Amino acid sequence: MAVLSAPININPLAGTGGGDISVVQNSALMAATGPLGSIADVVERKPDAISLYVVRDGDSLSDIAKLFDVSVNTILWANDLRRGSFIKPGQVLVILPITGLKYTIKKGDTIAGIAKKFGADVGDILAFNGLSPMGALEEGLEIIIPNGEAEVLPVSSGVPRRVRGASGPDYQGYFLRPIIGGRKSQGLHGYNGIDLANTCGEPILASAAGDVIIARPAGWNGGYGQYVVISHANGTQTLYSHMSAMIVSAGWHVVQGQIIGYIGRTGLATGCHLHFEVRGARNPF
Repeated sequence: MAVLSAPININPLAGTGGGDISVVQNSALMAATGPLGSIADVVERKPDAISLYVVRDGDSLSDIAKLFDVSVNTILWANDLRRGSFIKPGQVLVILPITGLKYTIKKGDTIAGIAKKFGADVGDILAFNGLSPMGALEEGLEIIIPNGEAEVLPVSSGVPRRVRGASGPDYQGYFLRPIIGGRKSQGLHGYNGIDLANTCGEPILASAAGDVIIARPAGWNGGYGQYVVISHANGTQTLYSHMSAMIVSAGWHVVQGQIIGYIGRTGLATGCHLHFEVRGARNPF
């Protein structure tokens, strides 16, 4: 058996990446060499969590998609990359724990009908495929349905869409309501998320102490607009999107109640509100 190579960079996290490696609880089972010569690793690798992947030499989007068991389009969507985009060593990619399916538009189809049929979200379909809410659908056009399920899903209790990631432990009292005042404008939807409406510019608070793993200050970002993801000590993540501005950066440690940004309407948002997700546990709000 070949001897495992040690990091040669002074910073053991400088070249975090992925590729042909299995990771359990952030401990590498098989060593690999990242773009800066250190151990290749995958940050926050969990089935229901958002992951970060640092591209290493020789990687392709299809290889990375296979590693995370998602589609190439899922990676493009989450990172504001165009089809046919090239990636380079050292580039950090956000990997969402979702994939989708292809669908060919038929005569008489509507986005609402397609979303209902495949248990998807109207906004996600529009954002993913660059479609206008008021535009006509061209027969024969192929689209991607993020989180789409191949089977027809039953509709019950008047719920128009499927909620994902809502199961899990109930950490009662662990999470703080992430805004002061305002109102809940939409209940559970999408990936275990809720919408909390208030005036644009009002502060957004860290729901629990943790480390900022993603802070995207610009871009469409798959409809999230400007958004932040915080990783918490209990293994969960919280996501805050549609911000007008953020005042934290990736790598920061924040305490519960700390202001991390301000309410906005960036991305796929029709009014001033915060879209707040809890990944890995129930959303208490």
